[in-house]
Amino acid sequence: MTKEILVVDDQPAIRMLLQEVLKGEGYEVALAETGKEALDKVYAGSYDLLILDYKLPVVDGVQVLRQLENDQVPLPAIVMSGLAEEVRTESLQFNLVKEVFAKPFNIQEISGFVQKVI
Repeated sequence: MTKEILVVDDQPAIRMLLQEVLKGEGYEVALAETGKEALDKVYAGSYDLLILDYKLPVVDGVQVLRQLENDQVPLPAIVMSGLAEEVRTESLQFNLVKEVFAKPFNIQEISGFVQKVI
């Protein structure tokens, strides 16, 4: 069965890059621009992995993670941030978070990590 990934980022170029690469590797990819949109999609669908920008409009990445953990949604997450070192400690306090990647990121690194997590 095809694995499904939800990519959440407020930058269209990053969403499209990740969608293109991950689809090329055989994953189904859904996109969201805000944390609120991400939560709506998670509760409406069924995903195997969440790739989440730390800083988002409306509802930020930390709020998304907190909500999912509070509701005990077992969805592994990869967090992306332009300030990866600063957000690493805070992000990794969430059980859902498997890794934090700095932006700009190495697409091969993320791709390889996605394969490990899924």
